[in-house]
This record gives sequence, structure tokens and C-alpha cells, in this order.
Amino acid sequence: MVRSTGSGQPASLGIDLGTSSVKAIVTGLDGTVIGHAAVPYPVLAPRPGWSETDPEAWLSATAAAVRTAVAEVGARPVAIGLSGQMHGLVLAKADGRPIRHAMLWSDARAVRELATYRNLPERVRAQLANPLSPGMPGPMLAWLNTHEPDALSATRWALQPKDWLRAQLTGRFATEPSDASATLLYNIPADDWSTEIVEALGLDPARLPPVLPDSAHPAGELTSDAAHLLELPPGLPVVAGAADTAAAALGSGLAHSSAVQLTIGTGVQVVRSVPALPEHLPVTPNTHLFRAATPKGWYAMGAGLNGGSTLAWVCRTLNASWQELYDVAARPPREHDPYFLPHLHGERTPHLDPDMRGAWIGLAPQHDREHLLRAALEGVGFAARDILDAILATGPPLSELWLAGGGTTDPRWRQMLADAVARPLHPVDVAAASGLGAAILAAQAAETAHGAAGRERHSAPVAPAVEPESTNSEIYSVRYTRYRDQARALPRASAIMPGAQTGD
Repeated sequence: MVRSTGSGQPASLGIDLGTSSVKAIVTGLDGTVIGHAAVPYPVLAPRPGWSETDPEAWLSATAAAVRTAVAEVGARPVAIGLSGQMHGLVLAKADGRPIRHAMLWSDARAVRELATYRNLPERVRAQLANPLSPGMPGPMLAWLNTHEPDALSATRWALQPKDWLRAQLTGRFATEPSDASATLLYNIPADDWSTEIVEALGLDPARLPPVLPDSAHPAGELTSDAAHLLELPPGLPVVAGAADTAAAALGSGLAHSSAVQLTIGTGVQVVRSVPALPEHLPVTPNTHLFRAATPKGWYAMGAGLNGGSTLAWVCRTLNASWQELYDVAARPPREHDPYFLPHLHGERTPHLDPDMRGAWIGLAPQHDREHLLRAALEGVGFAARDILDAILATGPPLSELWLAGGGTTDPRWRQMLADAVARPLHPVDVAAASGLGAAILAAQAAETAHGAAGRERHSAPVAPAVEPESTNSEIYSVRYTRYRDQARALPRASAIMPGAQTGD
């Protein structure tokens, strides 16, 4: 709940640059949210498989969101932190002006460029410690080098989205480890850019920004022009900020917990903190390993592309409301129900296949629209369990499983998820966790006692645990095994379908 605590209150400002909207979060220096605002902007798809946004739309939306959030409570921000969508790419001139639209994490045009990575010596591949995905800056830059060489030649800075936005606020160009480590250009063991990989892709390392030590590191001050745009005083300190997943882990308290968190929003994420870098890193992993928003930590992440976005497609296709969709979650599973493979957008963890596609399987005359709706929910739940299994296979035993995300609030859907993953779920209610994490980083920059307290913020699950129902879980366990078999056969079927390729 947003509440005002008086005009002129010293505050932290967190700016969360999401895929389709930016959120401005105003908090007291103790981390209490006192104001927020969100402003949307379009995601463009000029060709199938492409995802872009005009960076100038980010800047104008940010200005509107900040002005609204600050005015709402009459607060007095004393520092600014940022979080942002991961893996995107902005080509910028020396003065920060964008050269072309930003390429986003959901862009799949650079599939063929992954072959260069696969041909690297194992010693060099091991530096990445991450699976290959076309929607990351390394493959994107390689694609631009081939298809848009003039744009790349005009580029001074190749930036991640929140780093470009911060440069507009400060006039200084830099990145930080949580975003840089998620580019497929980073040497994870060395904790710095990999010159070998950059040069193997035919790219110029000088276009990459310097890497600041950590997410809370000072990254400049608000310029007069930016202050005028945001209607804030010039000279406010701005910290480096963090990738949105790392910032969310800080905001929810996961960064300081042994728990694992399952988040269902547009996609599906499973995240756990990793205090120290493992001694042995696989050459071909199927889960991600990125730097955390804390000074030294890391986190493991399994990422699925098919959560709320796929369920929204199901609702549109079957002309169903979200209420109708969640209504069928209360129906118990049956052995002969149809299956739904939700991989409409390709898939990352654990399949690593951008050409994977979805399907309803096992249809029979007795199945109706409600069976299809229920199968869709079950399929997303099984996809989440598949990702969870991949994360748990490489770390310590599970202590507690947190549940987060705007797509998990319905109690019937929560129960179905607990049954499908066969584990208790502890719902965590931290609204706008990424923006809150950004504000916590800003509070550290304020160098006050409250800021120090914010740095150690922990958040316990606030809702009662959702326990799996034993009879349902037994049926789901059998069905999950069959789902996994079918999902692993799907790439072979997708490969022979016309139009399966999304790369160019």
C-alpha cells in the first residue's frame, strides 16, 4: 500500500526500466514504499522474431513516471538507483544518442550467430559459464556486424538498457557486473569482459563500457538537463544499479536467503543465491549464473519464455477471460486429460531451443474447451517444475520455495502450482521488487544510518504456505514424467514444421 508520510521527506528513488513500462518507486530511507508510478511504451516487432524499442521512449516515460511518483507524496529524493530489463542492447554515439532502436531480450534474430560460440575452444567457452541464447548482446552485436555494419561502425558505446538510461541522467558511460555478466561477452571467473570472446566475434572491445565494481557503486550525478526533465535538483547521486532480476532479489530479500524463488510473470524464472562462484563451471550449462546486486555474490537462474504471455495467448485463442482460466484450476487432474506444451516462443531452460513450439497433445472427443484451458495452466506449471529441477540439480537441497509474480495471485492457481511442483509454496508479497531493489541501492548511496539498514533488508514470506494436496500431486507426478517425455520430443517435431525458424 502506498502512503504519504509528509512533504519534503528525504527519500530514495528507484527507477525500474521494464520491457513494456517503466516504474518509479519512491521509498523512505528505511525501504518503506511511499509512492510509485508506471508509464508504458511500445515494444515493436518490425519482423517476426524481432523485438525492439525506441530508447527515447524509455527516457520520456521515465521522466513522466518520476515526476508523477515524486509529486504524489511530495518527497525529496536524495539519491537515485536503477534496475532494468536484462540482455538488451543499445547502440549509442559518443554523446549517448541512440543510433537505432534497442534490441530486446526477446529478440531471436541472432540464432545463426550462436555457431561462432559453439566453435570456440572449450577453454574459452568455459569463461561464459552460461547457456547460449540469441537474445543477448554478444550474438546481437555479431548479427549487427554482419547485417548492419554501418550502424555498428558509427557506435561508440554498446550499452544495456538501464546503462543507457543512466547515461542520459549523468552523462557518464559505464556498466556493472549484474548486467555485464548477462551479455555472453563476460568472463565469469575473471569477473570482467572477455577480450577473447569479443575478438572472436569480430567486435571492438573499446565499444564496451567500463565495469564499475558493484551495483551500489557511485556512477555520477544528475546533470542539469536531466534534472530539468525529471523536475529534481541537479547533482543528486546516481548509483550503478542492477539487472532487474538481481535488483528484485535484493528487494524481496532473496539475495540474503537460502530459499529458491519461483516467479511467473510474462515468462517463468527460478532463482537462487550463490554466495561463492563454484570451483568447476560446466562448458555447456543449461542454467544461468550471473553476478548479484550485492558486492560479492552471484545467483543461479533458470529462465523460461512461456508464462503469462502464453496463457494470454490461450485466453485470446479460446475467447476466455482470466477468470474463466483460473476457474478451471480448481478441477482435479485426471489421468486421461490432454497435455499442453507451452513453448510458443521457443524455450530457454532447460531446452535451449529458440525454435521450439507449443502443442496440445492427447486430444479425444470427450475433451472440451475447459479441458484445453486447464491443460494450459498445467503445462505452464510443469514448465516451471522443469526449470526448478534444473536449478536444484546443481546446488544444495531446497530449503524453502518462494512464489512471486503478478501471474500467481489467484489462490486456485497457486494450489495447482503447489500440486504440480510437488512442494510447498511460500507466497512473497513484494510489489515492484525490482524497483524496490533499485531504491535500496540508492539508499546506500545516501550514506545514512537508514540507508545502511536498507542494505541489510530481509523480507519473509507474508502469506501462509500453500501445501501440495497429496492425491493431486501423485497424479501430477505421473503426468509430469509424460510431459517431460513429450517436451523433449517436441524439438524434433518443430524442426520439420514450415516457419519454425525465427532467425534470419
